[in-house]
Amino acid sequence: MSPRMRLWLVAVGGAGVAALLVAACLGLPAFGGDRHPYGDRAVEASLAHRTANTIASVNFDQRAFDTLGELTILFAAVLGCVVLLRQTRDEHRARPEPAEVAPAVRRYALLVLPVALLTGLYVIAHGQLSPGGGFQGGVVAATALHLLYLGADYRALERVRPVGRYEVGDGVAVCAYLVTGVAALLGGAAFLANTLLPYGTFNTLSSGGTVPLLNAAVGMEVACAVVVLLARFLDQAVEIDEESGT
Repeated sequence: MSPRMRLWLVAVGGAGVAALLVAACLGLPAFGGDRHPYGDRAVEASLAHRTANTIASVNFDQRAFDTLGELTILFAAVLGCVVLLRQTRDEHRARPEPAEVAPAVRRYALLVLPVALLTGLYVIAHGQLSPGGGFQGGVVAATALHLLYLGADYRALERVRPVGRYEVGDGVAVCAYLVTGVAALLGGAAFLANTLLPYGTFNTLSSGGTVPLLNAAVGMEVACAVVVLLARFLDQAVEIDEESGT
């Protein structure tokens, strides 16, 4: 294909996308209105499935398939980083030496670590009830572990962060999300339809049907992905050196 033909294809495709965006914007409700048809429908659907947090209902029920796409993007990004940042033949590992840590930093980091970790797990567990959920709680829980790096040393972090297990956990979490969707298909509903479990009592941990399951799968995937991602970058910064010693 010639460069001229490629330019024409890009121009035609871009014009089509622009026309669709303009048409969609013209069909939006009036700006600043106090009523929104999509918001009203989202809240109604959330209440129908006894999910107190409408955002969680949108993410893991009403558009759970879109969330699968976001999950896949994160999984692919982490996989790409693992491949790109792997140890090459001209590199070797040098065990990091313990660094001096100020007593105040050590005390604060080790005191905050369990609180931050429990906060992340709480945000994941209550994602269908209150603001937060798997994405936010997963990041909090994963980064909480790295307070060991600040308050102790890199070796202490490595002892609680076996990267191989977190890589497995990342894959298992994505598979759990997919299996939940396939189970809905086998049950005669649409992929990822919220029909497998009873909706339970409103505003309780067991409410929302499959929303808590998908939320937990996302929390596990995000937490494991962030740990693996940070591990690869920290390895490059702390342990892996070129053979020349530079």
